[in-house]
Amino acid sequence: MPEATGTTQQFVEIKEIKNGVLRLKKGGLRRVLMVGGINFDLKSEAEQTLILQSFQNFLNSLDFSLQFFIHSRKTNIASYLEKMEGRKNEEENELLKIQIGEYTNFIRSFVEQNAIITKTFFVVVPYEPVILSKEMKGIFGVLKGGQKKKETASEEVPPEHLEQLNHRVDQVVNGLSGIGLRAAPLENEELIELYYNLYNPQLVEKKELEIAKEK
Repeated sequence: MPEATGTTQQFVEIKEIKNGVLRLKKGGLRRVLMVGGINFDLKSEAEQTLILQSFQNFLNSLDFSLQFFIHSRKTNIASYLEKMEGRKNEEENELLKIQIGEYTNFIRSFVEQNAIITKTFFVVVPYEPVILSKEMKGIFGVLKGGQKKKETASEEVPPEHLEQLNHRVDQVVNGLSGIGLRAAPLENEELIELYYNLYNPQLVEKKELEIAKEK
């Protein structure tokens, strides 16, 4: 009996990305915020306590859940090394040219042995609209004396649902701002790039290496 196989899309919960909103297959809506960081270790003990208390108060003020996640990714320094090579070729002073070459070789060797990781912080704001079953929709349709509405491949999200989601986003942005954290919603292209990287980390890394070798 042949093994059952499926496409990657079957395992992705996202149905579509439109106007900066993630629409899930089960009807849920999501907006993703990129959040800047603060150097907590450089703060005084009193400042650290204040930040923690403010964050706790912020969480307690919400009547919905949030998802916090960190995206770690290897930094590709190929373009930086290429820039340094160009700088070395343009340099007329032989001593500086040698120093730039030694510096470039050191950076290249260091990165090969110690991967440089960049971390980006995100907050996912959810909204779960009430979804009626097909049976309930049929009952309400009969009660209203109307006919069943034909389902389309991509129905528009009701404005009131978007309004509720955006209200939550504003609440989160303002709450984080009070702690000293700047948050901004991601738009379509940024969301597509983010989730492509999350679902295909090896492909992204391979592509970056190929580009670096071509250069």
